[in-house]
Amino acid sequence: MHQRVALAHGDSLYCRRCGAELYRERHLSIDAMLAVTLSGLVMFLIANVFPVLKMQLGGAWETVTLWDAIFATYDAGTGFISVLAALCLFFLPLSQILLFSYILLPLRAGQVPPGFRPLMHIARHMRPWSMVEVFLVGILVAAVKLTADSQITPGVGLWALAVLTINLTLLRLFDLHDLWDYAEQAQAA
Repeated sequence: MHQRVALAHGDSLYCRRCGAELYRERHLSIDAMLAVTLSGLVMFLIANVFPVLKMQLGGAWETVTLWDAIFATYDAGTGFISVLAALCLFFLPLSQILLFSYILLPLRAGQVPPGFRPLMHIARHMRPWSMVEVFLVGILVAAVKLTADSQITPGVGLWALAVLTINLTLLRLFDLHDLWDYAEQAQAA
């Protein structure tokens, strides 16, 4: 067993036996974590409300939203893939953003939210399942392929999706140990 000790910013704690890195001090302020989370929520809403692409097909302009893409996948006869896309593109990222918001807002006020311990375990398990970046790369590849047959214009939703990808990546980089530390400080106060 190793005991967790306070480290200076940028320092790491290594296993005495195998030399593996156990912990690195990357402490972010709770305000920075909350800012990333809430801006992610705004980008999520914009990405899901506004068109991702505008395409000119046969002289008419069509707009495509994220849900249009999910429903088109379902209509193509690949229901299982469309359900996975809806989970990884909509439900899990939204759940992750709302979960962090629910945890961070009370912690910022110096209180531990109800259900903190099980929610932190849920946050740890759901981290790898938000795959907006994979969908973003898929959109870009499809848009490049479609430019030979039609005119493609990126929509506001695509730009919001790109920023959301950055926000979700930053969310994944949060050290959950920091949130446990903030909760311990709130309980002590």
